[in-house]
Amino acid sequence: MVTINERIDIPESELEFSFSRSGGPGGQNVNKVETKVTLAFHLDDSTALRDIEKNRLRRKLANRINKEGHIVLQCDVHRTQIANREEVLRRFAAIVEEGLKVQRRRRPTRVPKGAKEERLKQKKQRSAVKKMRNKPVDY
Repeated sequence: MVTINERIDIPESELEFSFSRSGGPGGQNVNKVETKVTLAFHLDDSTALRDIEKNRLRRKLANRINKEGHIVLQCDVHRTQIANREEVLRRFAAIVEEGLKVQRRRRPTRVPKGAKEERLKQKKQRSAVKKMRNKPVDY
């Protein structure tokens, strides 16, 4: 089970793991050990999430969902497959938890009357300073 929050647990049977060799330098170990972990989660097939939660995730994580409807994450930071698997599960839980958060509606605020008056007073003072710079008018 992957715990997302106190209400949602996603069973590991809904997660697909694949393993491959990590790229980059690393000597002989990197050429023979499959430590890179790829996690795929099919959003539409999930039984742990309600439809409203699936829609929210589809909207918020649109750039992370591929054409088949999978959320795909990879990890090859650590030297062992187990550590990479735990890291990718931690990242997955964090991404899904963040995607499920409901954003509070912004309550519009008004500029206080005193602030408006202060701004106008400062504009008048600045205008008066600039008027004093003009040459006097001869009659």
